[in-house]
Amino acid sequence: MSAWTEPPTLSGQHVTLRPLEPDDAPALVEVLAPLAGQFTTGVPISPDDDWFARVWAETAAYRTMAFAVLDSKGAIAGTTRFMRMAEGHRRVEIGGTIYAPHVQRSGLNTEAKRMLLAHAFDTLGCHVVQLRTDWLNHRSRVAIERLGAKLDGVLRGHLVMADGHIRDSVVYSIIASEWPGVRANLDDRLARYKE
Repeated sequence: MSAWTEPPTLSGQHVTLRPLEPDDAPALVEVLAPLAGQFTTGVPISPDDDWFARVWAETAAYRTMAFAVLDSKGAIAGTTRFMRMAEGHRRVEIGGTIYAPHVQRSGLNTEAKRMLLAHAFDTLGCHVVQLRTDWLNHRSRVAIERLGAKLDGVLRGHLVMADGHIRDSVVYSIIASEWPGVRANLDDRLARYKE
């Protein structure tokens, strides 16, 4: 096993990221229930949802590392992943991120992204980390830009969503030479949550 195939547990003050397990499905479905039907990349609506089957298949193929997101009390508050993992190209994407409403716009996401980026650049040795979102998801685009990610472009007509909507995907990235500045920005933002 290597760092590219063995998912870590990453712990901070506001959040812990640990490998997502099948036993997490009921709790994840419960905390994400208020988001079902909203415009997202997909919210699992039952423990038997195909969403989980896709995550387990991608994990088994070492293309994804899925994480349970635990809040500061240790309760499941969402999920996030390394996706489209390409060890040979030293590239990952951070995505599939869904948080319960009660932890949105808190220090949890900032710290989670800080830990994922540190793992990608400092442990996996990535050259680039990508982030993607729907063109229409303004909140997500603003959050990604606040991280310090740069806009790469828009993949027009990229995906057909479950509701039939044709999604234009906005692609952002952070390259290794930008990581020190992004890290300093995130550390500054985290320090403000402590004050």
